[in-house]
Amino acid sequence: MILLCSAAAGLQAADRSPNIVILFADDLGYGDLSSYGHPLIRTPNLDALGAAGQRWTDFYMAASVCSPSRGALLTGRLPNRTGLYGRRIGVFFPDAQTGMPQEERTLAEALGEVGYRSAIIGKWHLGDAPEYLPTRHGFHYWYGIPYSNDMDWADGRNFDELIAMRLAGQGEELEKVYEARQALYADPRIEYWNVPIWRSVRTETGYNNTLVERPARQTELTRRYTEEAIGFIERNRTRPFFLYVPYSMPHTPLFRSEAFAGRSPGGRYGDVIEEIDWSVGAIVRRLQSLGLADDTLVLFTSDNGPWLTMNEHSGSAGPLRHGKGTTFEGGMRVPAVFSWPGRLKPGVVSDIGSALDVFVTALALAGADPTGVTDGFDLSATLLEGAPSPRTEMPYYRQGELRAYRQGEYKLHLITEGAYGQPPERTEHEPPLLYRLSDDPGENVEVSAQNPEVVAGILSAIERHRANLTERPPLFDARLTP
Repeated sequence: MILLCSAAAGLQAADRSPNIVILFADDLGYGDLSSYGHPLIRTPNLDALGAAGQRWTDFYMAASVCSPSRGALLTGRLPNRTGLYGRRIGVFFPDAQTGMPQEERTLAEALGEVGYRSAIIGKWHLGDAPEYLPTRHGFHYWYGIPYSNDMDWADGRNFDELIAMRLAGQGEELEKVYEARQALYADPRIEYWNVPIWRSVRTETGYNNTLVERPARQTELTRRYTEEAIGFIERNRTRPFFLYVPYSMPHTPLFRSEAFAGRSPGGRYGDVIEEIDWSVGAIVRRLQSLGLADDTLVLFTSDNGPWLTMNEHSGSAGPLRHGKGTTFEGGMRVPAVFSWPGRLKPGVVSDIGSALDVFVTALALAGADPTGVTDGFDLSATLLEGAPSPRTEMPYYRQGELRAYRQGEYKLHLITEGAYGQPPERTEHEPPLLYRLSDDPGENVEVSAQNPEVVAGILSAIERHRANLTERPPLFDARLTP
């Protein structure tokens, strides 16, 4: 749903279009920043951004795993609407047969229509074939890795071979492969993975793709991303730009530079988060030194919750239940810090917001054409004036299946299930489970019996939601078809 904001329209009448910078962590949990309650991990740069800007407490991704979450951020559309989901395969894997559909209008394309230069520095994960790379979807420049940093194992078995083993009934042998790989996360080495770094440039005559390095020296990724991001800012300082920095970590394997190794009281995971915090600080300081900070909206957030089965190498969901892969709060509610000096109304925002809203909000602020069906709301008035968020509801999808729905302070679970072998087992609830998130963010106290009218109201909202959603077939499952 598109809501145009008079505050944004007034802003455009008087000022230049703002630069848009999205800093996007991978698998960072709700409780992983010191401003969100972590007792050991130090994040002074992000904490300062939130203190001077807005720190959102109820900000959601559209999915609880990588690819569908990223697709929703860049299109403002639910994964079921774009086909960027799978019912059997959760994300894109190397050598994917498909990717971001060409007919989808990305944020980079929409901003490009009004003169923005766009770059992605970091992890793409929306198709690794040449025709699906970021420069084919509105970005002028890309430097980074095409998928998760643990996907291209160097042990001789690729994803299609593992699928074949599963289909052939070789489950026991397959589990041995997974167990051997799992052990290597505890002490990761660069040579365990064959992940490439690519540079892709859109030119007047086509595209220039260069393989920078393989395997990627993952200890240098965060530093390199930072340098590339700053270089892009410097080259485009005189015109509006969109900079998207999807960090490769703290997705495992956890790598950090020598300067951050052993630095954090929060262990190896803390080292990785503190280096990302350093990166955020370096990017923001360069904006300031170039006189661009007052013209730049910065958002820092995460693609989903923490990967809890990675044990001490996983993050924390804080007070929230469960993590990555689930439709519990810990899987889809993430930190969100907005900064725009002199423009944002500072404070802690406890209204509902979503990555789905970034597309529409950015277009409103940039004066771009919002035409098209989206699942987002314009948050401009909330950001600029402190008005209530226009988003009052949030659907929770997992692998194309609507499993929960939030309306106001209440959340209704139709289906609950853990992820990656963790409990609870999949259960379809009749009647559904109801939780009041305002005083029970951990989803511990079930209150449907006391609130039958709330249950009925959310079920009606679900009917309206489903009636307005036209689904596309799941693209991730395409590789299961010979």
